[in-house]
Amino acid sequence: MKKLTVKDIQLKGKRLLMRVDFNVPLDASQNITDDKRIKAALPTIQYAVDQGAKVVLMSHLGRPKGSRIPEMSLKPAAVRLGELLGKEVQLAPDCTGPETETLVGKMAEGDVVLLENVRFHKAETDNDTDFSSQLAKLGDVYANDAFGSAHRAHASTHGVTQHFDICVSGFLMEKEINFLGAAVSDPARPYIAILGGAKISDKIPVIENLIDKVDRLIIGGGMMFTFLKAQGKEIGSSLLDSDSLDFVKSILNEKGDKIALPVDCLVSDTFDFKTMTIGQKKVVSVDDIPEGWLGLDVGPETLTQFSEICSQAKTIVWNGPLGVFENPETAKGTLAIAELLAELTPKGITTIIGGGDSASAVKKAGVADKMSHVSTGGGASLEFLQGKALPGVSVLTDA
Repeated sequence: MKKLTVKDIQLKGKRLLMRVDFNVPLDASQNITDDKRIKAALPTIQYAVDQGAKVVLMSHLGRPKGSRIPEMSLKPAAVRLGELLGKEVQLAPDCTGPETETLVGKMAEGDVVLLENVRFHKAETDNDTDFSSQLAKLGDVYANDAFGSAHRAHASTHGVTQHFDICVSGFLMEKEINFLGAAVSDPARPYIAILGGAKISDKIPVIENLIDKVDRLIIGGGMMFTFLKAQGKEIGSSLLDSDSLDFVKSILNEKGDKIALPVDCLVSDTFDFKTMTIGQKKVVSVDDIPEGWLGLDVGPETLTQFSEICSQAKTIVWNGPLGVFENPETAKGTLAIAELLAELTPKGITTIIGGGDSASAVKKAGVADKMSHVSTGGGASLEFLQGKALPGVSVLTDA
């Protein structure tokens, strides 16, 4: 999985066309509410600037579906990046066309231009050949530092690479490949995976890919109740992924000795998933879930057992919350695991957070910076853990 990086090519005086992930959340006034994705790309951008490159950045924001929607302009990202770099970052009027080509043509060494939202063009998500060619006109060399979009075969992540002899990774992409690649192919052992989230069907490919690689597989979140049901337990009104029940029975029958399931859980008689409001609640054994009640989080005994398993590990990968972590009353299990992994990391245990809700959880717990690696890609990291080749990674030049 080793790929060439920006350090392996000559950048001085070159136009570096680089895909980044500036898909940042905006409030109603177009203010960025979380700039972590911009900050994540900063080391590569700063390196390219210091090397004398003319840095041309591509990104999407939101899902404009081929329409030019002003509220999805990358202008706020250009302004914020300029503040972080301490220099002006010009926003191009578009991502292709004569005006944009003229703007890029006037760049001096060390200048940074951010192209307007590539998804204003349907040709981007169609991976259109002509559109890819138009993007490629804006660079002498190509780099991808947008792992969060690497699972999409789009023009700016895939098609454009056909027009360059060498395509390299940025530092963020390099880190993602190194950590997730090692977790999948050559982890330090014992190797523990923690999987949570709502639906089994979303995680079946991950379970299938990891079950023979890990030493233990910890199951939590809404998906745990399908496992409990497969064991013949009554789960009340808890979430059940009935379509995946046969798969779960099969995996428990074949590999059950590797799988660690909760022994107790927090249940409630009512829960409104829209307002995240809870009714009566109590902790019960997974053998005693009352009829009509639903499970919303793992319990304290479960956390003790999971902690004992994790403390023996050398590598831990976590993807998916252990409960409904949007509500403080049902987030205790998720936050406790986040804090546990933060405590284990300084002890030489590699902790990898697989993006999405897990990344949000460690941030919510205030321990994101204490993990070995927090992936910037939700869907991308999930597909990586499934063992899939990511289009935006596979096209990069091997080291």
